[in-house]
Amino acid sequence: MKAMILAAGLGTRMRPLTDTTPKPLLKVGGIPLIVWHIERLAHDGITEIVINVAHLGNQIMEALGDGSQWGVKITYSDERDEGALESAGGIVKALPLLGDSFLVVNGDIWTDYDFQDHRKLGEGILAHLVLVPNPEHNPEGDFALNGHQVIDQKAYTFSGIGYYSSELFKDVPYGKSALAPLLRKAMKEGRVTGELYEGEWLDIGTPQRLELLNAELVNRY
Repeated sequence: MKAMILAAGLGTRMRPLTDTTPKPLLKVGGIPLIVWHIERLAHDGITEIVINVAHLGNQIMEALGDGSQWGVKITYSDERDEGALESAGGIVKALPLLGDSFLVVNGDIWTDYDFQDHRKLGEGILAHLVLVPNPEHNPEGDFALNGHQVIDQKAYTFSGIGYYSSELFKDVPYGKSALAPLLRKAMKEGRVTGELYEGEWLDIGTPQRLELLNAELVNRY
């Protein structure tokens, strides 16, 4: 299975840090956030990685290169001309690099979730989402679980980790496009499964959350 790391966002909530550094290169425990993902993916057997870039994307490409230092192969989906295509739009552009089913990870989360190289989507299933308990900044949540099925009700927070079929994106035109409407449509059709992950997970959305995580890691290690 191939993985895509979403790394093209402007990181507006992280300003002024992201005025000069793309959010995926901000350091957590002395290591760039995106490198945590790459090392975890490699450890879990996923060695073909697509990374989309836009804002300050040249810095990401220069920092990571071809990925060989981590034992992975990195391919870039360059959105610098378009100016970040949002989640679904970025995936649509990268589809020729991804295959029929693939993993997508938001570049601005930190987690110890074990990525599943051999996960198979069930018959007719378009997506499998990893949900987490609601953090303080999203108290109502995004989606709910009915057994293994994800439904469009608020109970848990979408972690930014999902396994997708390329079929989910087949009717999405090229250009900027959000992921949530596609997922909600597929949920109404009963074609989205999910799991609740209660391990470590944090959305690094603001400088304050980044600072808190760094302090925690210093104390831990």
